[in-house]
Amino acid sequence: MFDAITTIPLQIGGGGFLELAIVFFVLAIIAAVVGAQGVAGITMEIARIFVLIFIVLAIISLVL
Repeated sequence: MFDAITTIPLQIGGGGFLELAIVFFVLAIIAAVVGAQGVAGITMEIARIFVLIFIVLAIISLVL
């Protein structure tokens, strides 16, 4: 008998950045519809940052 070697995938930061980006994007759309342009801009910027973090971590995990 031989032992099966199992590997654990690398997860930096626990993931969930894409889901958070979608949540902030929806909040930005709702704020824009209501008329809160400042809040819409801030939440859109946060969503953009989460998408960038997601892309960077996805590339790192593919390389490693």
